[in-house]
Amino acid sequence: MSKTWFITGCSTGFGRLLTQRCLDEGHNVAATARDASKMEGFKAVRDGQLLALPLDVTSGAQVTSAVEAARKKFGHVDVLVNNAGYGYFATQEESDLDEVRRMFETNVLGLARVTSAVLPLLRAQGGGTVVNLSSIGGRMATPRGGFYQATKWGVEAMSEALYFETCSFGIKVVVIEPGAYETDFGPRSAKSSPKLTDPGSPYAELYPKWTEMSGHVFVPRQDPKEVVDAIWNAVKSEEPFVRVPVGRDAVDLVSQREKRTSAEYIQYLHERAGYGVGAAKSK
Repeated sequence: MSKTWFITGCSTGFGRLLTQRCLDEGHNVAATARDASKMEGFKAVRDGQLLALPLDVTSGAQVTSAVEAARKKFGHVDVLVNNAGYGYFATQEESDLDEVRRMFETNVLGLARVTSAVLPLLRAQGGGTVVNLSSIGGRMATPRGGFYQATKWGVEAMSEALYFETCSFGIKVVVIEPGAYETDFGPRSAKSSPKLTDPGSPYAELYPKWTEMSGHVFVPRQDPKEVVDAIWNAVKSEEPFVRVPVGRDAVDLVSQREKRTSAEYIQYLHERAGYGVGAAKSK
């Protein structure tokens, strides 16, 4: 049976791949991105199957307009995928808090805006699915990533609370937690503080060590189609609430965290990745 999907962040990466998968399977898609012109090239199996919409999730007016356009076009929305987001990376001491604030506005409040606009449609039709793109960063923290990971920990909490708030209306919630994937997250969707390349930074000697040792934690160049498959399977499943770590690195890290105490997990990352290298015991 054909469904209508409303997907944010569709110009590249997971959002673009998922949009094409939905179209290939015969579903309707309201595909959104800040620049709708970048969503050219999708192939639909029938006319009227795709609605491409401009959407900056930090704009309440654009969110309202896009959701209403999807409703008018398709009559309903069955699956919402909150995929839009980006990363800003810096140590907490050297971060630009204006950049941090903008990231929270997109990754956390933007997700909330879109979800709040779609929920009345899901309730009115007796149910649906909300898929929130978190990250393995929603289950762990790394040096330089604390603020980005805080947005994803926020998504985790909001998703769990959303399930409790809306399950009585037949709404299921899926949280997707990808590890490191071969998308444009690095070159296009991530920003870094210039302090990360400043030789005068007090962290200058640690930066290259952190970068090198991350290779012992994350698996590079995994196929992003795995994430699309995980979303697809989770939406089709009967589970009313599920967290899905995706990728060999994410599955392993979640498993390691769940079977250890907090202190044991910190020690595990210290030994595996060198995070906390040179750490001194408090006096």
